[in-house]
Amino acid sequence: MWSRWIVGLLVALLALAWCLAQEPASSPIVDKTTSKTSVAKVKDDAPKELFSGKVVILQEAMKRRGVKVADEFKAQVVLETDDGELVPIVPDWRGRVFYQDERLRDRRVDLVGSRQKAAPYLQVQMVFAFDEKGIRQYMDYWCDICSIAMYELKPCDCCQEEIRLRFQPQGLPAFVKKKVSK
Repeated sequence: MWSRWIVGLLVALLALAWCLAQEPASSPIVDKTTSKTSVAKVKDDAPKELFSGKVVILQEAMKRRGVKVADEFKAQVVLETDDGELVPIVPDWRGRVFYQDERLRDRRVDLVGSRQKAAPYLQVQMVFAFDEKGIRQYMDYWCDICSIAMYELKPCDCCQEEIRLRFQPQGLPAFVKKKVSK
């Protein structure tokens, strides 16, 4: 009886090893004429621009415009630009901060970021907030124990202790283009 069980187990392991050794369906396509591998990639060629305004909750911004929206928008944040445009923010590694930390909402900001042609969302790369005197400050989070800068509100990646919101005077990077108003 044990011998059948062991043989069955060996057959199953061999079958598993064979399956794992096979080329996955999502592997790159090899062009046999040039011996080069080609993978479809989306190139981020959107220019990095400066977007100015205030980050607000979409539901509140729509309400101010006389549009009632459902509760599904209660957590969605948007940049309300100086021109009155509402630009939704991608909640990725840098934009997530506006979803997490309400201290950064309803205050004047300059956001360095880009928008893809087919999507209205702003992908934020840098956050600048203005202090009470109107001075632009670069924003990040800082762990005083580990001396590590982070970009979202969470415990320190290293020591797991609390981090603090940090503002530093800093000019805009040279590669940034000022967004042209429509």
